[in-house]
Amino acid sequence: MMRFGERYRITIFGSSHGPEVGVQIDGIPAGLPLDPRRIQIDLDRRSPVGRRLATRRHEEDRLVVDTGVTEGRSDGGPLRAHVANEDVRRGPYEQIRNTPRPGHADFPARVRYGAEADLSGGGIFSGRMTVGLVIAGSVARAILEPVGVDALAFTRSIGPIDANVPDDLPLAALRERAGSNEVGTPDPDAAARMEAVIGAARRDGDSLGGVVEVRVTGVPVGLGEPFFDSVESEIAHLAFSVPAVKAIEFGAGFASARMRGSAHNDPFGWKDRRVVTTTNHAGGILGGLATGMPVVFRVAVKPTSSIAREQRTVDLAAGTTVPLVVTGRHDPCIVPRAVVVLESIALVSIADLALRGGFVR
Repeated sequence: MMRFGERYRITIFGSSHGPEVGVQIDGIPAGLPLDPRRIQIDLDRRSPVGRRLATRRHEEDRLVVDTGVTEGRSDGGPLRAHVANEDVRRGPYEQIRNTPRPGHADFPARVRYGAEADLSGGGIFSGRMTVGLVIAGSVARAILEPVGVDALAFTRSIGPIDANVPDDLPLAALRERAGSNEVGTPDPDAAARMEAVIGAARRDGDSLGGVVEVRVTGVPVGLGEPFFDSVESEIAHLAFSVPAVKAIEFGAGFASARMRGSAHNDPFGWKDRRVVTTTNHAGGILGGLATGMPVVFRVAVKPTSSIAREQRTVDLAAGTTVPLVVTGRHDPCIVPRAVVVLESIALVSIADLALRGGFVR
């Protein structure tokens, strides 16, 4: 299933080494101002071009809007947009067709779809497919901006390095600080150390994972569709569609398991004639509905599976166990490029719920 959403419906298409990757979006309100240049800015945040610590695959990711926008506004029909795959090299993948790469979807996909499945570069299981999520997130931002919703993701940790990020720092300040370094963290001291450990992992032929934090402000009180379409459910559903995501937590998350209720409960109060909570251990969500406080969640991203070190695998044709060295071009740490993707899935989830609940029209 390559589709998500009830009112804001996205369908991603393409594959890592096919002609293109992109998305079709249904449910965009007619007449919505849409500027392709703004979408391109988000795509550039995901692109490896110009990044010292990213894959050497050189994809410019120039946005092409095929349908759905007329004279700068949505026309009420489906929006289809894509980017071309221009720097494709199938050779390294053909050589390992029968030797599934540890950490990748190669083996279960081979069993599910057969030996002729196109898994070059990961095929439909590749992080390249997140291009469509970024496009959809950028359009969702345009839908949500008129009601005051804003979202920002940033790198919270890479490997053993944790960023020190105040909980009350405004999104504008976070955005400026996180945009000032390659790893996308608001902590400049941590940024330097993160870059160093990524470089060390690359030199060792290895990789690193990390944690991305997402904060969404301005979410209307009551947004959400219990029981199975709670705010957490929708966000988590999309988060786990992103390759390499292995865990998610909201608010205090796993730490809440060690807290007493008296510490975890967020007391209510008044601020500028608005009901607020004095803490936000719930991550802006109670009973699956938004409380009006910032929606906060963190996602664990595993280390990049493709590494230059020798690993053990099987030869499916010969029925033997063999060594494998993965060649090709891969990120030593995908966390910095995943930041905008996870920001995008938050926006897509909130936009779908907002349209379903009548919070935007």
